[in-house]
Amino acid sequence: MALIDIRNICKTYDLGDVKVNALCGVSTVIDKGEFVAIMGPSGSGKSTFMNILGCLDTPTTGKYLLDGVDVEGLSRDDLAELRNKKIGFIFQGFNLLSRTSAIENVELPLIYAGMSSRQRRDLARQALDRVGLANRYNHLPNQLSGGQQQRVAIARALVNNAEIILADEPTGNLDTKTSVEIMELLVTLNQQSGITIILVTHEPDIALYGRRKIRFLDGSIVEDV
Repeated sequence: MALIDIRNICKTYDLGDVKVNALCGVSTVIDKGEFVAIMGPSGSGKSTFMNILGCLDTPTTGKYLLDGVDVEGLSRDDLAELRNKKIGFIFQGFNLLSRTSAIENVELPLIYAGMSSRQRRDLARQALDRVGLANRYNHLPNQLSGGQQQRVAIARALVNNAEIILADEPTGNLDTKTSVEIMELLVTLNQQSGITIILVTHEPDIALYGRRKIRFLDGSIVEDV
């Protein structure tokens, strides 16, 4: 059974008197353990597609099955629980709380899971260890380099043992050397832990890290190789 099964999804936004078709009849299947790079120009639909994959938005028509579950029938609370258990998010801007230590930033998803403080701390330490930040637990974001901040964000995405990581331009704010380090870390997590990684990027050299590339144009998939 596919981990992600997208069937003929359309997404239309009403902007006053204007209707914008962000996605038009998109269908694809992504299996567990894949590393997929999503590409396409601005306005092509890739961000809308990622928001739907992450259960942050819902399609206007069509069906999305996540690990066999039709997300359309889920309540807002059920969707939040599904996101928290199955999906980790990584963003271009890191999205760390500035006055909060690395380990506390990583603990955040576990607070919503209702874990004890001791459990949270143990799991956060393990996640930071996995991304090579065992000596940075108590550092604030402004005490970390850009690459280290993105590693904290990756640890936060991992801490709930998420099956899927959705990464939106994760190297967009990083220099070339640090970008390579972050991408090699994602490849390691994919290959050694079997985490499914879906990555949006504008950069062809970053897309090469994906074993599969899906290209969007005008709300449709025009290439899947």
